[in-house]
Amino acid sequence: MAEAMIVFQNVTKQYQSGQPAVDELTMSIDKGTITVFVGPSGCGKTTSLRMINRMVEPTSGIITVGGEDVTSVPAARLRRSMGYVMQSSGLMPHRSVLDNIATVPRLNGVSKTEARKRARELLDVVGLAPVLGKRYPSQLSGGQQQRVGVARALAADPPVLLMDEPFSAVDPVVREELQQELLRLQRDLAKTIVFVTHDIDEATVLGDKVAVFGIGGKLAQYATPEEILRAPANDFVASFVGRDRGFRHLGFSPSDGVTIHAVRTLTVADLEHEGSSPDDWQLVVDDALRPLGWAGPGQDNSMVPGGSLFRKGDTLRRALDAALSSPSGLGVAVDTDGRVAGVIKADEVLAVIESDRRVRQGVL
Repeated sequence: MAEAMIVFQNVTKQYQSGQPAVDELTMSIDKGTITVFVGPSGCGKTTSLRMINRMVEPTSGIITVGGEDVTSVPAARLRRSMGYVMQSSGLMPHRSVLDNIATVPRLNGVSKTEARKRARELLDVVGLAPVLGKRYPSQLSGGQQQRVGVARALAADPPVLLMDEPFSAVDPVVREELQQELLRLQRDLAKTIVFVTHDIDEATVLGDKVAVFGIGGKLAQYATPEEILRAPANDFVASFVGRDRGFRHLGFSPSDGVTIHAVRTLTVADLEHEGSSPDDWQLVVDDALRPLGWAGPGQDNSMVPGGSLFRKGDTLRRALDAALSSPSGLGVAVDTDGRVAGVIKADEVLAVIESDRRVRQGVL
């Protein structure tokens, strides 16, 4: 059985006017996992996060971290014992990147030399070049600033990391990079991370478990992403997750039943030598058998990009993406070295998806 790191017991936050911001919240967050709080604006997810480090004090109930009631620890010491990353990186503009990262170790009494040494190590951990350590926040991109914010939160090696919509202010491409970087860090560091977002896609990508909050600060569902997508607890959760939740669910379904077929290949030199387009679709590869694109009827000896790739062990969603994004209707399957292993057919992928759906619904 997993060990609980953070426990909410009947926690309520009531302001002087209006309904509770958080209403009788009871939940247990496992050690070494990413738990995502998600929900619409005003549902209490950020308030719940901030009660963990007492940036907000609960009206009633008990919150424990590592078995210790958070109210028994002085607030300043409690906050220094946890990492905290916010939407705008919150970096101090007058301090260099290294000195920003070194902030908490310095507050904890670590010497300036040791704190900066730790900061330099963390630049590499979060994927930033050493040369950036001497720069100031205004000289960094938004994505770089957020990476520095994560490094600062990790500087004192805290067991708990609180992240309040940290990636919502960057563009979608950078956001996806930061999400993957966080998952990589978690594989290496195994922190207990509580992450707040309003984006259900981000929640299902990052969360080992997802807590969906409803209006009025009530916890609507707390489960794995797969379970929330497969079986929303009520109409509110179903509506919040969205109509395409069945497609998202494919991201948790194995592709074991998808058949990989042999495919005809040719090199760029072969294509140029033939002098005309092939009668049927053929996969163009390089000398190492890595896919480059497709050549087919009516293409006048030109090559068409091939869409996304599928690897054995990928999910049904990846299989469907590969098949539907291919101009030939054949998704390209590659091995771990990126060499062509064969192709998958869109109609067969859809048949496996339908079979999976019927099994889950108890039809078969």
